[in-house]
Amino acid sequence: MTESAFIIVMVFVAVFGGYVITSLFLLRFPRLLHKKKDIKFKATHISHRGGAGENLENTITAFRHAAEAGTEMFELDCHLTRDGEVVVCHDEDLFRTTGQRVVVSETLYKDLPLLSPHLNLDFNPGHTTVGGTDRRIPLLKEVYDQFPDMPVNIDIKVDSEELIQKVSKLTKNYNRESITVWGNRSTAVTNKCYIENPNIHLLFSLKRVLILLVLFYTGLLPFVPLRESFYEILMPSVVLKPNRFKLRLSRTKRALVRVIDFLLMSRQMFRHLNGRGIQTYLWVLNENDEFERAFALDVTGVMTDFPTRLSQYLSDHPNLQFSIMSCAK
Repeated sequence: MTESAFIIVMVFVAVFGGYVITSLFLLRFPRLLHKKKDIKFKATHISHRGGAGENLENTITAFRHAAEAGTEMFELDCHLTRDGEVVVCHDEDLFRTTGQRVVVSETLYKDLPLLSPHLNLDFNPGHTTVGGTDRRIPLLKEVYDQFPDMPVNIDIKVDSEELIQKVSKLTKNYNRESITVWGNRSTAVTNKCYIENPNIHLLFSLKRVLILLVLFYTGLLPFVPLRESFYEILMPSVVLKPNRFKLRLSRTKRALVRVIDFLLMSRQMFRHLNGRGIQTYLWVLNENDEFERAFALDVTGVMTDFPTRLSQYLSDHPNLQFSIMSCAK
């Protein structure tokens, strides 16, 4: 090797080594470069669709039960009816939840059918939720009226500027911008949410999650500012559990799920995001072993279909709250 080539190699090693050391240092101490996000609440316990395993999903009864069980956030879904009402329901086509071929955007609010008295649970296909007398699809403003202090995580289900505008207006009118989170897996929808009202906390879209992973594994994440405040992702390993999803996956597909799980479930990345004030949630976890793994990864919170079960787990692990708070400092 010539002297000039040796010098080039040494310079490269020095620069690369300095980059690695700086990246690891800022990964551990993110607030040296980034101001911590100012979020007025912290949710350890999030009820998916209001707790769809214990009451009919997205009903006022489900939300009330979850609040009484001790949840700290509702996760819910919004659509827009033909007459411009913002309703809380997951599907645009209501066949799964009502047994009728009704499309929300083509139907007046007063004509929406009642939910079926029994609903299969999406994230526990063998579980059937039995409803009571409350089978009505509620308005978002009803949730805001009845639970004025409860943080709400809103999935804007369709790419509709009118829906985004109306959710924003309702949230602002109810003075809930600081305790509301919104977004969608679609980057286009999430961008529209941010443009419409940057004062409402923003979720990572699917594309942004993938970008975040690339930034993390290349060491660039500590240097990059992030506009989002909430990072919520699926725990991939749950799809391999025979009591959760009866999927017949080939050996190759099961191996792929494990690789994805390994890449996504990084405790170091969760701790870095928490350090920047970005809350991290895993969904949809319904069993104690899933809760245990999630909190061992130092995530902020868990989203569940069974709010009573998660509350019992948290009650049985009183030191967990202190541990979570310590990780966020």
